[in-house]
Amino acid sequence: MNKPLRRIAIFCGLLVLALLLRDNWLQYVQADSLRTNPENRRVAIERYATPRGDIIVDGNPITGSVEAKHGDFKYKRTYKDGAMWAPVTGYSSQAFGSTQLESIDDGILSGTDDRLFFRNTLDMITGKQKQGGNVVTTLNQAAQKAAFDGLKAQGGKGAVVALEPSTGKILALASYPSYDPSTFAGNSTDVDSKNWTKLQKANDPADPMLNRALRETYPPGSTFKVVTAAAALENGLYTSADTPTNSPLPWIMPGTTTPLKNEGNIPCKNATLRAALQYSCNSVFGKIGSDLGNAKMLAEAKKFGFDSPQDTPVRAWPSVFSDKMNQSQTALSSIGQFNTAATPLQMAMVASAVANDGKLMKPYMVDKLQSSNLDTLTQTQPEELSRPLTSQNAQILQDMMKTVVEQGTGTNAKIDGVTVGGKTGTAQHGVANSANPYAWFISFAKLPDGSSPVAVAVVVEDESANRDDISGGGLAAPIAKSVMQAVINSKK
Repeated sequence: MNKPLRRIAIFCGLLVLALLLRDNWLQYVQADSLRTNPENRRVAIERYATPRGDIIVDGNPITGSVEAKHGDFKYKRTYKDGAMWAPVTGYSSQAFGSTQLESIDDGILSGTDDRLFFRNTLDMITGKQKQGGNVVTTLNQAAQKAAFDGLKAQGGKGAVVALEPSTGKILALASYPSYDPSTFAGNSTDVDSKNWTKLQKANDPADPMLNRALRETYPPGSTFKVVTAAAALENGLYTSADTPTNSPLPWIMPGTTTPLKNEGNIPCKNATLRAALQYSCNSVFGKIGSDLGNAKMLAEAKKFGFDSPQDTPVRAWPSVFSDKMNQSQTALSSIGQFNTAATPLQMAMVASAVANDGKLMKPYMVDKLQSSNLDTLTQTQPEELSRPLTSQNAQILQDMMKTVVEQGTGTNAKIDGVTVGGKTGTAQHGVANSANPYAWFISFAKLPDGSSPVAVAVVVEDESANRDDISGGGLAAPIAKSVMQAVINSKK
């Protein structure tokens, strides 16, 4: 071969080599980044070319898919009772992406998860259309409906969380006001965008897309006294529900000349723990917090889950009990004010741990993931999170909370033939307590066989109500009662 031809051959060989290197670089090194590039419309078209799998409650789908009327995305998401279930499902929109279970388990629902490889390969061989898998939840439909309908009837804002104490299963997760994810599930520039824009907080101050059950923290008010009572028992400050406490009246907060006042003329001087919880004595529980000190109160709050995010698997914001507080600040925090803030999920966890004899189970809402032919891919196993109380102290606290419902501020939660324990709360809100307070109620139910099928937390915000009419026992306890009844009836 002469010299010019040899040079041309070498040059062509180098071009082929460069092409092979580039091809391999694209196919293997950059494959994932190209596949997930938002500008790669072919991926999005393929994503919506088949129906999504479903999110399941009580064996029935609460989601679906229909053929879209506009654009090149073939299928779009639909929701049954979308507003009721939105805090659980989140949304899946062709135009605006996805959130919550729709996002976390998108690979299963869209059929792209590696765990579905065998199923997808088999379907390809048999010529069957690719299908997404299912997300089977722990939710109880009757409990969710009772929670959502109860909040809706109040007409304000609020949230409900119900847990199964023995496992941590989330039975209800409701937030109000809410939204229907179906209204912007497509990709129509007119309809879907208009509906999406209307739901944004800038256009709707009620913020219907806020998941108040998981993503809003409130001062828990007197419901936090359950945590303070637990701290008193666990640290040996008091060992019985019926021993008088060292609680003078008035009690002046350390370093101040300010007494910690109680609501009304109630018997709080040297009250027992039982009476203090029954009448909700600020002076007793504030002094307990001050006597124990910030470090011990913080340690007990953390055992209940405060100061840690909770993945359900949807992430809940951390609830807060502060560090480095002086005695007076600790006293106020110990009655659920000052810096103390909690999600409804967190306060349901408090009631659940007490009901479960001191064992706090990790809350979760996905029972299992399934392939399209209903084979189980993964199954969630209950997991112990912590032990905030000994069994003995938990039973003392159960009995104290039972007194609150039978003789105290929580009588609206009574259920015939069922032992109910609870705690009301009316939490201050706004600068100098200028806004209407939040109404709280936490509770658990125990059946005659000693089992505890449900623990509940309810918070209600009602800006239009008469301030004097707002109370945890009046607004929140009836909702908790209906949720507990729904769970109990579903187990018969």
